[in-house]
Amino acid sequence: MFDAGTLRYLVLQLIADQPRHGYDIIKAIGERAGGGYAPSPGAIYPLMHGLVGQGYVAVSRDGNKKLHSITPEGLAFLDANRGYVDAIAARVSSSERADDLRQLMHELKAVVIARGLAQDADTARLAAMRAILREARRAIEVLP
Repeated sequence: MFDAGTLRYLVLQLIADQPRHGYDIIKAIGERAGGGYAPSPGAIYPLMHGLVGQGYVAVSRDGNKKLHSITPEGLAFLDANRGYVDAIAARVSSSERADDLRQLMHELKAVVIARGLAQDADTARLAAMRAILREARRAIEVLP
């Protein structure tokens, strides 16, 4: 859903909203994306380390965990990129609306593969399936 560059803005905004542990960031992104996406620890922890190195985030100990807080430099960076940060936030919240479309696409894909690969799939069935899929694509492309 996000490349590392885009993800850093989202992570910074989450930390600016409130200090967070790494796991909390992963969970918050998953919740904001409606459960349709959650970054891996392998994506988040190195990114957060980089944000600390850039001076945008400070780390303090919270028991055995690291608590990440935004620095004045991090706030200035977010403010300087406010338009982009807000666009990312809108994209994350809109992904929930797309989840039902994704589900329908997965269901369609499964049916097409199953019926297309079935032993009784003949040339006529495959041609009909192709025609249906092409027509569906055209119909969706011309929607207002």
